[in-house]
Amino acid sequence: MSDLLPDAGPLVVQGALFVSAFLSATLLPGSSEALLVALILKGGFDPVLLVLIATVGNTLGSLFNWACGRWLMHRSDARWFPVSERHLARSRRWFQRFGLPSLLLAWVPVVGDALTLVAGLLGVRWAPFLALVGLGKLARYGVVAATALGVLSL
Repeated sequence: MSDLLPDAGPLVVQGALFVSAFLSATLLPGSSEALLVALILKGGFDPVLLVLIATVGNTLGSLFNWACGRWLMHRSDARWFPVSERHLARSRRWFQRFGLPSLLLAWVPVVGDALTLVAGLLGVRWAPFLALVGLGKLARYGVVAATALGVLSL
């Protein structure tokens, strides 16, 4: 496994994880879970710190989606808009049915990204948004890390 990851300074590695996690929260590619597992298996990094870096990056990526929903939804028909109308409609129904607690599931691929856009569109305040989304993402990365460390077997 260590042959797959180049030797780089800790700031470079942590920065790469942050960027990957940020991008993973949007519809851009950024396989942050795979990078997190690879770094844990490589060793030499504090797994708790890696989980926190991934969580912060991914949560801020979701905040970017929220901002897009808040301020760019009038452009949702543009070709460059990152979420299809079908995913927006599904996420809107989900959010209206389950309310704020549904933001705990913002880590779910594709639907979670659209859910964070819908939260911005519907005017969810940023503080509860960050708290719920961050908690859900922390739990997800914690499970991924615990599984990689062999603490949890799924």
